[in-house]
Amino acid sequence: MGSYQLIREKKDARLRWDPQQLQLGDIIVEGEGKNLSPRIEVITSDATSNLEKSPISPLSTLPKSIGDHGGPHSHRSKTGGGSGRLLSLDIFRGITVALMIFVEYAGGIYPAINHSPWDGITLADFVMPFFLFIVGVSLALGYKNIPCRLTATGKAIHRALKLLILGLFLQGGYFHGIKNLTYGVDVERIRWMGILQRIAISFLLAAMCEIWLKGDNKVNSGQSLLKRYHQQWAMAIMVTALYLSLFYGLYVSDWEYQMPMDISSSEAKIFTVKCGLRGDSGPACNAVGMIDRKILGIQHLYARAIYGRSKECSVNSPNYGPLPVDAPSWCQAPFDPEGLLSSLMAIVTCFIGLHYGHIIVHFKDHKVRIQQWLVPSSCLVLLGVTCDCLGMHANKVLYSFSYMCITAGSAGFLFTAVYMMVDVWGYRHWTTILKWMGTNALLIYILVSCNILPVLLQGFYWRRPENNILTVIGVGPKK
Repeated sequence: MGSYQLIREKKDARLRWDPQQLQLGDIIVEGEGKNLSPRIEVITSDATSNLEKSPISPLSTLPKSIGDHGGPHSHRSKTGGGSGRLLSLDIFRGITVALMIFVEYAGGIYPAINHSPWDGITLADFVMPFFLFIVGVSLALGYKNIPCRLTATGKAIHRALKLLILGLFLQGGYFHGIKNLTYGVDVERIRWMGILQRIAISFLLAAMCEIWLKGDNKVNSGQSLLKRYHQQWAMAIMVTALYLSLFYGLYVSDWEYQMPMDISSSEAKIFTVKCGLRGDSGPACNAVGMIDRKILGIQHLYARAIYGRSKECSVNSPNYGPLPVDAPSWCQAPFDPEGLLSSLMAIVTCFIGLHYGHIIVHFKDHKVRIQQWLVPSSCLVLLGVTCDCLGMHANKVLYSFSYMCITAGSAGFLFTAVYMMVDVWGYRHWTTILKWMGTNALLIYILVSCNILPVLLQGFYWRRPENNILTVIGVGPKK
């Protein structure tokens, strides 16, 4: 490709070219001015003579993945590489996917990095908030310019519905996991909530706010940025207030469940859990579990509750194991880690991601962006740690306020670090695999985290189901 020269003008920040230096096959780029979107054209023999008058076609649509916006405009950046994509966005998502795979398979070997049995934060507990954070960042970039709000709304609803249906199919109980070649689920016991369902709900509400709730004032400072999106911040505060009022205000009465869940009540053992209080954050009597039992039904909750790994419920804690002799009555009760009330704070994480995306949209200087990111990140972590020390413990299953603050602030710190390394300092030689993982996050999640790949592999066996490739590598069932 021949050489070309780009001369930036300070007035309108447009990238111009010198027709005398352009050759056949060269690429011209018109950059991001106030009223311009990035455009690109390959020079042909017919275009070189009338270059300045020739039409310029827009960049092509980019692929979608977990955390992608699905809006009318793909996220583009001058630093994002040849595809026009903001590279740090994909790298952050790729790091999250890599972290998800690591804790999925290493968590059983090293319990310290596995999900916390109840209070506290471990490495695995950062995965979900990081995904929700990057969903918000992507939405802000995707809906930077919206030609038609009704069309954008319809597309957002359609995307959310697809994620909901996919989540029900993958996590509703249809697949019975490795070591079991059967499939199918009783609709009376299907699990309604799950990871993809939570992402879909958070995505939809954040998308609606980004489409309909933003001002049109000019942004030239952090204060003016807050003013432009004050309606979205009001929504985030309302959602937080709703969560806190329900969590600490609802009265949790005594409740009961039966074990096993899949046989008639005449043959099952009934367990009664004594509560009768408000504002409890323990496993048995919290408002998060009560709302799920009342609305979704206890038979539709996640059967293998995370608190089954706690000291009260397992002799092998922090791993699952036999019940202790004096185990409390609630140890075997279902509990959904992606429940209805806890999803409210997940939505707030998405709103925080929106704010970080707005900083990318309205501030072009690297130093200003980094400053605008570090301040809220520091405040969130400090607020979360303070709340945890004052008794509002960080808890992933309840998605407590302190947990939301700490994980969202940590996501901001990590995103800032990735942005500085990739888009400011230009260290990109190590990013190829992470970029691929980031752009294919949904596919990787389905194949790896949902055990679809192991299920497919164990479907091919020699004479007996036990003789499959998973058994050879030590994953499948033993004879």
